[in-house]
Amino acid sequence: MPPPVPSSPAATGPRRALILLHGWTMTGRVFDGLAARLGPGLAPVAPDLPGHGTAADAPPTLAAGAETLARCIAAQAGSPPIVLGWSMGAAVAWEYIARHGCNALGGLVTVDMSPRMLNAPGWPHGLLGQSAADVAATTQRMAQDWGSITHSIAATMYATPEGAPGFSRAETRAAILTQDAQVMRRMWDALLAMDARDTIARIDCPYLVCRGAASRVYPASATEWICSTAPDARAQVFTRSGHSPHLEEPAAFARAIERFAATLG
Repeated sequence: MPPPVPSSPAATGPRRALILLHGWTMTGRVFDGLAARLGPGLAPVAPDLPGHGTAADAPPTLAAGAETLARCIAAQAGSPPIVLGWSMGAAVAWEYIARHGCNALGGLVTVDMSPRMLNAPGWPHGLLGQSAADVAATTQRMAQDWGSITHSIAATMYATPEGAPGFSRAETRAAILTQDAQVMRRMWDALLAMDARDTIARIDCPYLVCRGAASRVYPASATEWICSTAPDARAQVFTRSGHSPHLEEPAAFARAIERFAATLG
């Protein structure tokens, strides 16, 4: 059975649902700080995605994630929801759009993700500075010593060694270690196999493409490519953030989301 989908308070008031899709190795709890900063016009909903947290027994695939999102969207009432996907969460949102289109969405926000993680001739917008051999070596390290590589995962999430306000690198690694290593590797493989470039051109709803200026995961060119390809996309850069601006600059990030929501019909 699929995990239950949280319902939104949008059903009892004029609030618009904001569906928050977490990144790889995290859970919906990673958005608790953001949710607490949002004004009364938005109703945050943060499900655990397949393979993670309370959905650990669900298949760790983007297809399963897309269907989790479809159920979550269907559970909302009122104005069409905004979907916000961070990193892997963005990949899940793109998979949903590839399958279902944008008709049920009020808007889309993605945070520091590339539609193709692997760099290739003519595609320099994948993992920052990583060749195919580099990615293969990282994948092998995951299989051989997951505990060690979790240090690297936690470190690359942030612009600074300390981590984020209220969520240190040590706390981040502790959260990663609650996940099943084999399941995380299967989802990593699914992300490496993804190529959502054709989907980006089909995103015809209002689209905010966010990144941290100091990201250590993806280059600025990934955001630029998305904004030049999606029909109604614009960029939002957080100057003091890395891969996780919703954690590193939570107040500024919340304001940016509220401004975006205010532009929607």
